Amino acid sequence: MDISTLLGVVVGLLVVGVGLVSGGDLSAYLGVDSAVSLVIVLGGAVGAVMVGYPKEKSFKLMKVMMSTIKTPELNSVDTIRTLVSFSEKARREGLLSLEEDAADLPDQFMKKGVQLIVDGTDPDLLRDMMEIEIDLIDGDLSQDQKMMEAAGAYAPAFGMIGTVLGLIAMLGALNNPDALGPAMAKALITTLYGAIIANGFLLPMGEKLALRKEILLMHKRMILEGILSIQAGDNPRLLEEKLKTFLSDADKKAYDASTATPE
Repeated sequence: MDISTLLGVVVGLLVVGVGLVSGGDLSAYLGVDSAVSLVIVLGGAVGAVMVGYPKEKSFKLMKVMMSTIKTPELNSVDTIRTLVSFSEKARREGLLSLEEDAADLPDQFMKKGVQLIVDGTDPDLLRDMMEIEIDLIDGDLSQDQKMMEAAGAYAPAFGMIGTVLGLIAMLGALNNPDALGPAMAKALITTLYGAIIANGFLLPMGEKLALRKEILLMHKRMILEGILSIQAGDNPRLLEEKLKTFLSDADKKAYDASTATPE
């Protein structure tokens, strides 16, 4: 579980809660009128996403949102260790010896790459095929990110629509000055909710998806370079050093610590 997402949501809600409490009467932000405002903002944003994106994507909007709470299962340190072990085995026993190992790989991208080198695929063709798969992954994740950002852009817009509707209703009560203040407050609540939902949830989630996409694509490119090096028969030590360039400083330290020879 990605604790930063949950912690960020909690902090955001606390900050907004403090603002609501300091405003005095909480009933102005709750009740039937507030529920209607939430329906306008959330329903409008979801509806706009459904119009703008195919059903294969838009129907998974909630699933995409919930994915920001889960921690991606990527372990670059273990991946490099696996590729180095494959390189050592391939140099000792030949590329065909990796066939059984490929069948047990949980990472489908790595599994496909190892199977291709076992099958004797031309290196240029192998690179082209794997890069096409990376591009497809990039396109799919980019759509998830853009869909979330689009929902974040639509929410304030529908907040304004709700406010306009409230103002129109308010103008119908001009003959009652005492009702103008409460009517104006009700009209503005929808804008408030639109801004909170967009800036507190949807847009930050879109940013997290964008960051995760870059990390995942870098992981796939690292695997591709490792597979090509194994196919080329590169020295396992050279392959190891090449793949370590893809790691962050923290992961490099973790990898060095995991491979250090005990004294």
